[in-house]
Order: sequence, then structure tokens, then C-alpha cells
Amino acid sequence: MNWWAEQIGSYTLADCTPALIAEQRDKLLRTPTSRGPTTQPATAARYLAALSHAFTVAVREWGWVEDNPLRKVSKPKEPRGRLRFLSDDERERLLSACRESSNPYLYTVVILALSTGMRAGEVAGLTWDRVDLKAGRLTLTDTKNGSIRVVPLVGHAAELLKSHSKVRRMDTDLLFPSRKKQADGTVRPADLRAPWLKALETAGIEDFRFHDLRHSAASYMLMNGASIGELAEVLGHKTLQMVKRYSHLSESHTRSIVERMNASIFGDGHAH
Repeated sequence: MNWWAEQIGSYTLADCTPALIAEQRDKLLRTPTSRGPTTQPATAARYLAALSHAFTVAVREWGWVEDNPLRKVSKPKEPRGRLRFLSDDERERLLSACRESSNPYLYTVVILALSTGMRAGEVAGLTWDRVDLKAGRLTLTDTKNGSIRVVPLVGHAAELLKSHSKVRRMDTDLLFPSRKKQADGTVRPADLRAPWLKALETAGIEDFRFHDLRHSAASYMLMNGASIGELAEVLGHKTLQMVKRYSHLSESHTRSIVERMNASIFGDGHAH
């Protein structure tokens, strides 16, 4: 919104035409960022969405303008979502490197992400009051889409958290706190970026981000029989669109469902 204020803050609402917004959109796409020579289409789309929301409120609730000019402005075409997940060999090498890491949290954090599909921020922000070791579940309140999500805690991840709970810090409720307190006395989640990158280097794994652990978890769930709808529920997606990218991984599962149905109805495959 600060960017929009700089670009069109001096215009009246009536002057904010689709043509003006489209001109600013193209300018934004040519603007260099800290991550690259130009702004990515996905980022530009978020900028447009923020301004569009402001205009929607101005139209519906305040009656300042008759129409939202963003309705007539095309969004930049975004590339297909990235889908990188670990092979079995890569997973073994990465977990071995995390286990050997000098950071005491890294292995447990990576296992949690791999076994639940939780986002990096969700894992980092975990507090003990949200962990139910007896029932085997984690309750996430600060999620990306704003809704509360309950995540099953089972197997190796549950065992690790049970052990971890025996050495919890008294000055914070965070599961994975940083060593030092802030100047104001608060404790922040530990920054695991350096040990994570070191583990990737040790394991010889390239082109892999922490968020890709979420993709890996999703692919494992699908290949072990989860449906797209079940996956959306576990990952916390409000729509199925976000999990459609994994649909090719569930083709064999879908095929087995159809085969079982056919065998049940038509017998052993002979025509009746």
C-alpha cells in the first residue's frame, strides 16, 4: 500500500482508471527487487490484490466510487507452482545430515515438517500449550489462511517431541526458542537458516528449500493413499485448487480405486 501511495497517491479516486492502474502494473513488473532484476509476476499480483481490496471496500461500504477499476486490469500471468520433493535417497541423506547437525533443534524440526506438512512459520511458532502429546495432535492457531487447524502428531515425530518436552525452557513456551533473549526480554523462535543450509550442503542436495518439505509430505501422503480432499484438510488449504498440483502423484491410487470397483461389479475382468 505504501508503494501504491507513492505512485498514485496524488490522484483523485475518479482519476484512478484501469489504464492508469495497468500503467503502474507494468512499471512494477520492471522494478528491480532484492531478489532479482525485476518484480516477479506473483508479487505484482499481490500488489494488485491489495489495491483491489481497498477499492472494493470504497465501493461497497463507503460509496466513494461506483466501480472497482481493478476489475478491468489483467493480472500478470503467474508461473505454475513449484513442485520439488525429496527422493527416498535424498531424504535419507538429508535426515542423516540433520541428525549430525550441531543445532539441537534441526532434526526434530525437519521431521515435524516432513511428517505433518506444516509450514516453516507454523513449526517455528509452535508453543507447548498447543501440543497434546497424549492425544497426539498439534493445534495451529496462527495459520496462513487464518483458520485453526489440528494436525495429527504420530510416529517418529511424536516420539521426538515427547523427548523434547523433557528439556523445555522455563523462560518461554516456544518449542524451538533462540538462545538469547531480545532487548525487551522476549524470546523469539530460533533461526535455523544457517544449520539448514549446512545440512543441505552436507547431504549434497541442490535446489531445495525448506518449504519443499511441505511438498514432500504432500507427495508421500498421496502416494500412500490419501485423496486430494484429505490432503487439502491436512495441509490447511481452503480450496482444492492449491492441492491440484499434486494430482499426478495420486494417479496410481485413483487407478487402484477404479480397478477395485470394476472387480467388485464385473468380477474377474470377464465380460458379462
